[in-house]
Amino acid sequence: MAPFRSPFGALLGRRDALKIGGAGFLGLNAANALHAADEIARAKSVIFLYQFGGPTHLDTFDMKPDAPEGYRGPLSGIDSSLPGLKVCELLPETAKVMHKVTLIRSVHHSMKNHNSASYCALTGHLPLVDDIRLKDTLELFPAYGSAVDRFCPGSGEMPKFVAYPHIMRDGSVTPGQHASFLGKQHDPLLVLSDPNSTEFGLPELSLPRGVSVDRLQARREMQKLVNAQQRSLDQTAEARGMNEYYEKALGMLNTSRVRDAFDLSRETPKMRDAYGRTTYGQGCLLARRLVEAGVKFVNVYFDQSIGGQKFDAGGWDTHGFNDTRMFPIVKARHMPITDHTLPVLINDLDDRGLLDTTLIVWMGEFGRTPKINANISRDHWPQCYTVLLAGGGVKRGYIHGASDKRGEFPARDPVHIGDLAATMFALMGIDPQTEIRDPLGRPFPVATGNPVREVFA
Repeated sequence: MAPFRSPFGALLGRRDALKIGGAGFLGLNAANALHAADEIARAKSVIFLYQFGGPTHLDTFDMKPDAPEGYRGPLSGIDSSLPGLKVCELLPETAKVMHKVTLIRSVHHSMKNHNSASYCALTGHLPLVDDIRLKDTLELFPAYGSAVDRFCPGSGEMPKFVAYPHIMRDGSVTPGQHASFLGKQHDPLLVLSDPNSTEFGLPELSLPRGVSVDRLQARREMQKLVNAQQRSLDQTAEARGMNEYYEKALGMLNTSRVRDAFDLSRETPKMRDAYGRTTYGQGCLLARRLVEAGVKFVNVYFDQSIGGQKFDAGGWDTHGFNDTRMFPIVKARHMPITDHTLPVLINDLDDRGLLDTTLIVWMGEFGRTPKINANISRDHWPQCYTVLLAGGGVKRGYIHGASDKRGEFPARDPVHIGDLAATMFALMGIDPQTEIRDPLGRPFPVATGNPVREVFA
């Protein structure tokens, strides 16, 4: 029979779709989905370190010193704690923890523009078109953390999904940062204040001056009456779940556990210095505090923009200019920040006995072209790049897959972005075939790929 495609790009045969659709009637609900993946589940939490803009795999964790001139970059490799593995010379501290991580060197997809590629990276699903103008709409698939919020049990008072400190944009808001059609009740607790600021706090959890919790509760009861009257008039996905969202926020106001988790002043100055006094560094420290308190999924965004010619702001997209500034920019900004946070986070979790149950994911939306362009820069390259995993049930000191001699295409064990999504869900105890339904009520699996079982410890 002819296959059909969802509006989100998933290609399924009619028999497969009927099988998935029928699973709901046969009891493939959240509880059964968790039970089906129990033998795999290792991670209690995920810290998703999103490197907006796209890091260069060839100048970080998949260096090609023997590649022809014009392909190998100006940065050299150094030995790491994993025998035989060299990493960039600008990552000396990171090199010391490579025996604790898994590198997947064969990740790939087909999206070359930041918004469409980021949507892939943040959800595990491909859009229908590769378009820099891809809009954030309620028809697109939800963020990983929103699916975790939907299918993983939580502690009750703690939010299950937290994201900060930006809303990422490439022209328009980058898709994949919220719950989409799963409903607003599964949106992240979005924190837009700077963790490195002396005034860092949670306005979402702060009461207006002169308003007590009891008074706020009374206001909430009045709001429920208004919402009930409007419910029959507005049943959009954006409106659905607002009550649950407000109830969760109100519950957080009544617990010191949430406020304490976000209180970075409880950390010693020495620990804060260890992570680096940057927005991203303190965000990584906050992520450790959050998973320690029971948060299931934390998105830490490296920056709100893809990048550019600045040395003090922006993500990893430092190509395309009529000068030679790509390598000086990553040398001055991206590499030092990475080397001051990633190994510190890995070691801190390990020292606290949390690494085995906390999955760290370090990745961008794509890698960089093996061939250096005329501007002495590397362009967008989704055909093959590297993702770093640590903890949460993956092997220590393991490399999965390989790129070819120039780093252009997978040479062994290719891993599609959908497979990576399935791997994360499986490690969290969510069967990748768990059913979710689009705005038209059609069933689709939460992940379209297969778990990469070779990386499981």
